[in-house]
Amino acid sequence: MNTRFTAKFVTICAATGLAVSLAGCSGGSLSENSGSDSAAQGNTITLGSITTNSGTAAAYGEAEVAGFKLAISEINKAGGINGKKVKLESMDDKGDPTESSNAFNKLSGDDSVLAVLGPTISATTAAVAPLADQSKLVAIAPAATADSIESGNYLFRACFKDSYQGEIAARFAAKTLKVKKVAVLYGTGDPYSSGTAESFMKEAKQLGLDVVDQESSSSADDTEYSSQLQKIQASGAEFLYAPYYYSIAGPYIIPQARSVGFNGVVMGPDGYDGLKLTDNVSLYNKVYYTTHYSPDDKENSKVADFIKSFRSENKSDPNTFSALSYDTVYMAKQAIEKAGKNPTREQVRKALAGSKFDGVTGSFTLDKTGSPKKSVIVLEMKDGKPVFNSTVKPA
Repeated sequence: MNTRFTAKFVTICAATGLAVSLAGCSGGSLSENSGSDSAAQGNTITLGSITTNSGTAAAYGEAEVAGFKLAISEINKAGGINGKKVKLESMDDKGDPTESSNAFNKLSGDDSVLAVLGPTISATTAAVAPLADQSKLVAIAPAATADSIESGNYLFRACFKDSYQGEIAARFAAKTLKVKKVAVLYGTGDPYSSGTAESFMKEAKQLGLDVVDQESSSSADDTEYSSQLQKIQASGAEFLYAPYYYSIAGPYIIPQARSVGFNGVVMGPDGYDGLKLTDNVSLYNKVYYTTHYSPDDKENSKVADFIKSFRSENKSDPNTFSALSYDTVYMAKQAIEKAGKNPTREQVRKALAGSKFDGVTGSFTLDKTGSPKKSVIVLEMKDGKPVFNSTVKPA
C-alpha cells in the first residue's frame, strides 16, 4: 500500500480488532555468502519474510505474518513443497526503508532462502526492488500497490496496482451499472488520487463513456468541495469517480455531493475502506468501492475455506492483508514446484514470471511488470455498512 493508505488501514485495524498480536518477529543467524545461483538443497525450503511488525504500521505486518504462517502450516501438513518442509525466516523492518534494505541483504546472503515474502508497505518495497534484482532473489510483495515501484524483474506483487483500480471502476460503471455520463473529482497533489483518476478517465473513454466533467482539488486533504460538486451536478453526470481517502470521502465529499443534489453513484478505490460516516447513513447509498478481498465473497470458493482455517489457527477473523499474504505464500509454492526439485533462485523467478494463479484474493496472470491483472472485489454501502456487491474479472 502507499504510505497514506498504510496509516489509514492501521487505524481501521485498531478500531475493528482485525490486527493480530503486535509482537515482532526476528530472523536467525544467516550466512554471509551469496546464494543467487545456489539450489535448494537438503530437506527444507526456506522462505524469508520482511514485514512491518513494530511502529505505526505494525497492524499491517502482523496481519501479513499471520497469513504467511497459516499458509506454511497448511503446506507442511500436506507434505511440503516437492516433499520438503517449509521454514519461515521472518524479519521486522519497522516500516523503515533502511531497515528493510538491511533485512533483505541478510536474507539474500543466506543460501537456503529461495524467495522473500514482502515487504509490507510501498516505501519499504521500493527500497528492496533494486536489491532483489542485484541478488537475483525473488521478492513477492503482498500489499505494496504504488505504481512507482520498479517491479517485473525479481520483484512481484500479489496485489493489484493503484492505477488498475481506476480501470476496473470504469469497467464497472460501463458494464455493470451501464451508465453513460461520468464525472471525476480528484486531488492534484496526491499521486494515489490523481493517478487513479487518470487511469479511470482513460479507460472510461476507451469504453465509450462520456466524461462530462473533470474537477480537482489542490490536495487530497481538503474539506470543502461544494463548488466542484455543483459543477458536476450541473453536468448531468450519473456517476462520480472520486478517488480520495476514507477520512475525506466519508465526512466531506459524499455528504456535500448529496447536499448539492447529486443523487447518482459515487465510487472510489480501496482508500474508501473504513469510510468515516456522518449520522445520516442514507447519504451513502449508491456508494461503491474497489478492494482486494471480502469475507462475504461467495463467488470464490477459496474464501470460505481460508476464513475457516484462519479462525481455527488464530481465533480471530482475517483481514485483507492476511488474505493477500496467504496468497503470496502459495504463489511462491507454485513457482518453486514448477521450477523443479532443487531449483535455483533464477529458476524460481523464471517460473513465477507471467504465471497464472487462483487464490483467495482472486484469479490472475502476472503482467510484464510483475503485477496481477486480477479479479477485483466491489463493495457497496448499504445502511452504512460495506457489503459484497460483485467481482469484476480482468478483461
